Parts: sequence; C-alpha cells; structure tokens
Amino acid sequence: MTHVHPSNADAAAGWDGPSGDIWTDNADRFDAGVARYLRPFLDAATIEPDAHVLDVGCGNGLVTREVARRAPRGEVTGVDLSTRMLDLARRRAAQEGLANIRFLQADAQVADLGEARYNRIVSRNGVMFFGDPVAAFTNLARSLAPGGRLVLLVWQEMADNPWFSAFRDAVAVGRDLPAPPPDGPGPFALGDPDRVRTLLTAAGFDAPELRSVREPTYYGPDVDAAHDYISAMQHGLLSELDEAARAEAHATLRAELQEHLGPDGVTYPSAMWIVTARRSAAGGR
Repeated sequence: MTHVHPSNADAAAGWDGPSGDIWTDNADRFDAGVARYLRPFLDAATIEPDAHVLDVGCGNGLVTREVARRAPRGEVTGVDLSTRMLDLARRRAAQEGLANIRFLQADAQVADLGEARYNRIVSRNGVMFFGDPVAAFTNLARSLAPGGRLVLLVWQEMADNPWFSAFRDAVAVGRDLPAPPPDGPGPFALGDPDRVRTLLTAAGFDAPELRSVREPTYYGPDVDAAHDYISAMQHGLLSELDEAARAEAHATLRAELQEHLGPDGVTYPSAMWIVTARRSAAGGR
C-alpha cells in the first residue's frame, strides 16, 4: 500500500485485516442490504458516457462496476484500503468484461490522485472513517476538475438508523457499549448536515446539498440468514463473551430479528443522505 496517514493507521489495519475479511466474505449480503439506495445515488451522480470517475472506499467494487457501465467511453478508478476487497473487485470486473476500470490500494486522505483528473467523485458509505476529514476532502477536491462534483451516500444520524442500536444492544449482554462518536471516525460521522457543510466548504467545495432518502435495509430472507450475517458483523463484540454469555447474545439477536421478519425478509428502517457538492474555484488548493 502507498503511504497511510498516521490518523488513518488504525482504520488501515482494520480494513486491510479483520474488517476487510468480514466485508469480503459478506460482500453480496451488504450489497443486497442497501440495494434500494443504489439507483437514487447513481442517478444523482449523473455519470456521462465519457466521464472520468473516482470511487472512494470502493470496497468490493459494485458501485465502481455500475459507474463503469454508465461511462463506457470513460475511465473509473476505485480506491480502497483492503487487499481482499480489492482482489474481489478486480475479479468481478474482469468477469463482467469491464476494461475501463482500475483499482488502487491507497489512503485517499494522502494519496496522489492526480490534479483535476476526475469529473466525478462518488462514494457509497466509504468516507466516514477519515482521521482528518478536512485534509481528506481537500485532497479529493484537488483531484476534481473545475466544476466537477462530489456525490456521497452516507448514513444519517444513529437515531435515524435503529438497526445499529438493535444489533449492538442484542449482543451487549449487560455491557455498557459506547456509541460511535458523532464526529467520527465512524459510520455516523457524516450524519449531521451542519457538520457535512462545515467539512466540505473548509475542504474547497461549494455549499453542499443534502437529500434525505429513507429505505428499509435488508438482512436476509429469514431469521437464520440474517442471524449469520449480523453475527459476522458483530464478531468482535461476540468474541469478547464467554460461552454462556455468547449463547445468550445469539438468542437475544434471534429474537430481535424475528420481530423484524416480514414478507420481504428481515428488514429495518434506515436513512441516508445523498450529498452533492461542486468543487469551488479554489478547491483543493
């Protein structure tokens, strides 16, 4: 991997280690889980056939591939920290015959992404973990062509995403588990619209627009499938428990999932922002 900023060292160790393994092993489950958000996100990006696009935190590459299909005469670059996720992304792009994609293992906060190289930068749930978000978004703004646009899909605040607390509480088993900090790094670091506006304007973007999208997230066709998926996501917390407490946690989780089983499988309410921002005249400088 190219240079990783010290503020992102822990994130890099996780994503290029245990976290990356979990997300690679469950790639299709995650993509299915947030599938209802994909079309409005991509439509907001307005990808032109000859566009040059950067996908930040591309993970297993679903968004990268979808963008590449929308830009057949352009080029799409996917950037991520995880070796395993990038390997899977490359394999799937090759299997689908998409030759206008390249994947880079890099820390987008400090990597040389080129000067004014891209018409669009997109990210689905990939930019909430920067150690220094202003520095990261400044670097991204630098790589945008004048007038280019940043389009993000990010979780709204934790209170608007009850799945998070439900799963965390199910495996707590008497522990007082801290919530992720609202100012990050973490899944809800860009949930506050005022914080998003402050960060992006400080980084060289014009005032962003935020559009609320609310869709159910999907965790599996039945309780068994959902339990397997969520147990993998909560592996770290479950592994801290002794055998009896772990059995209690699994039983509590199953009961919680059963309450959300309906005709469409196990689903929970959720909410994301589609954030769009243009590079300002001095963006990235």
